[in-house]
Order: sequence, then structure tokens, then C-alpha cells
Amino acid sequence: MFYWLMKYVVIGPVLKAIFRPWIVGRRNIPTEGAAILASNHLSFADSVFLPLMIDRRMAFLAKSDYFTGKGLKGWATRAFLSATGQIAIDRTGGKASEASLNTGLRVLGRGELLGIYPEGTRSPDGKLYRGRTGIARMALEAHVPVVPVVMVDTDTIQPIGKRIPRIGRVGIVIGEPLDFSRFAGMESDRYILRSVTDEITLALQRLGEQEYEDVYASTVKDRILADRARSGAPARR
Repeated sequence: MFYWLMKYVVIGPVLKAIFRPWIVGRRNIPTEGAAILASNHLSFADSVFLPLMIDRRMAFLAKSDYFTGKGLKGWATRAFLSATGQIAIDRTGGKASEASLNTGLRVLGRGELLGIYPEGTRSPDGKLYRGRTGIARMALEAHVPVVPVVMVDTDTIQPIGKRIPRIGRVGIVIGEPLDFSRFAGMESDRYILRSVTDEITLALQRLGEQEYEDVYASTVKDRILADRARSGAPARR
């Protein structure tokens, strides 16, 4: 109830009035049953506008750091994230990654929509980067389609490091679902997982025409932070 109240009464109407978001391909989202919405990731705002602009409820796996704020501000942030379908996960790797996978599979097991950023983190420069194979494993284990989603101009209204977004229009382009049933039972094959992940990434690149670089976004972020540290410039995440 809280989710729908925030979406249609409290937050949703205000955001739609201010940012006038547009959407293309809404019909490509299944009207029932579980599916993964695989999106490029340009801004924190991606996790707000995608749930806002589709009819079905969905959940996003969000890094736990967003939920650890203290005081009134921390409470407000947690309430906002929960209202927009965010689920806190630990992304430090190892057992934490396995727990994140299981959390996503539980969402899909309930027949719901799950939002995932294949790149694993926000693009530091607007390019599309190599996908992590966790999305492929979820898709194969849960036997669900993957719907490619491209967010447009969310990095313009809220670039990395900017807490309060500037006013501007944002858009969403939703592609046709990808069916990976031909790989059923092969979720333990790392070569299959890489192939499926690359197919998802290619669909995103074709849909959004982003420049692609075959390296992990986290690697590029670490390189940028290292360069800034050497130059004495402030670090931004």
C-alpha cells in the first residue's frame, strides 16, 4: 500500500509534473509473471523514474550504503528508497554476492519484476560498460525473460556527485524481451553466463546507441579515482 501511495499520490505526480518523463515501448513489459528489467545505469535517478513510469510494481537491488544514513535525513532516504521498491544488498563480493543473487531470485520467485543494472555500478562517463554475469545466472535459474531498458538523460539532470537534481526531461526506451530458455540447465557454465550477459549488453547498446567499452565500469571508476588522488582533486562517487 505504501508503495502505491507514494507512486500515485505523494511522489509520482510531483516528479511527473517537474521532469515530464517520456517512455517508449511500455508494451514490451510482460503484463504478468516474473521478468528481469536490465537497464543501463547513468544516474541514481534511474532507480526512481523506471518504477514510476511502468504500471507493474518492481524492485531494484540497491547497494546497502544508501540505507545507512543517520538522523532524520537517513530515515527520509530509507523511506524514499523503500517506497520506490529498492532492496538493500551488500555488493562487496564473495558471500555477499551470493546473498544478493538469492534476494533477486526470491523476488522473481514471487512472480514480480526485478530491476538490475548489468554494469554493476553507474557509468562514470556516459558510456556503456561490460556486464556482470550475475544477471545471466538469475535469468537462467529463474527461467525468466530479460527486458532491455535504456534510460535517457538521467545523467543530465543528476550527474554523479550531485544530490539535488536539476530540472530537465528524462526518457525511457524499453526493448523487446530476450528469451534465454535455450540455455536451460546451463546456469553453472561460466562461458554460457558470459555469452548471455554479452547478448544483454549488446541489446542495450543497440537500443540506446551508447558508446561501448569492453571493460568493467568499476575498473574505470577506480582509474579515475586514482588519477584524481594523484592530482589532488576531490573524489566523487
